[in-house]
Amino acid sequence: MSATQALFFSDSVDPQEEQIGEVCIANISPQERKKRARFAIRQLVITLLVLGVLVVLDVDPHWRLLLFFMFSAATTSYIQALDKT
Repeated sequence: MSATQALFFSDSVDPQEEQIGEVCIANISPQERKKRARFAIRQLVITLLVLGVLVVLDVDPHWRLLLFFMFSAATTSYIQALDKT
């Protein structure tokens, strides 16, 4: 990489690429954001209940790894609701 090349990150603003009046519009409606947030909360509660049952029943800890998928679904939905994507 030569010393004259510039490095730009997604949060940095390149004055040459910036357009006047450019607006970011949300992809999903407020109702859909609420629905995704409710799903995320429900999924998190269900996952925590399943985790509690697995701990109380003293099930092999390797089975808890499967909860990663449930946690990730809840997290993804919550981030989508917050980020309006």
